[in-house]
Amino acid sequence: MPHLTQIKVRGYHLDIYQHVNNARYLEFLEEARWAYLEDCGDVEYFTSQRLAWVIVNININYRNAATNGQTLQIATQFSKIGGKSAVIHQVVTVAGTDTVVADADITFVCLDQRSGKAVAIEGELLARLSKHLTD
Repeated sequence: MPHLTQIKVRGYHLDIYQHVNNARYLEFLEEARWAYLEDCGDVEYFTSQRLAWVIVNININYRNAATNGQTLQIATQFSKIGGKSAVIHQVVTVAGTDTVVADADITFVCLDQRSGKAVAIEGELLARLSKHLTD
């Protein structure tokens, strides 16, 4: 089951065309990923292991305009775990509707903050991330 985060669209999120600026969606998606990590306790785990999530690729599709005052709901869930990277799929909808505003696949690696290198996703790290595939 995906993790859900709601964000209210404010005037400062808008561009000259009075809809959410495309760059703001990246911020909304990041806010939802942080909320997800906080809610499942992974922030503390990754901090204690000195691991950082580093985004290496974002593929985003803009489907419909969002406007001032709307509440957006962002569904966040893991879709794939590989040997050195994982993918989180996120879908932004207008809350209470089926209207998809944007969807994205975000690929990240786990970076060892001591060495500055991506680590293999294996052992305890693989077990920790794998539980998110079935949430």
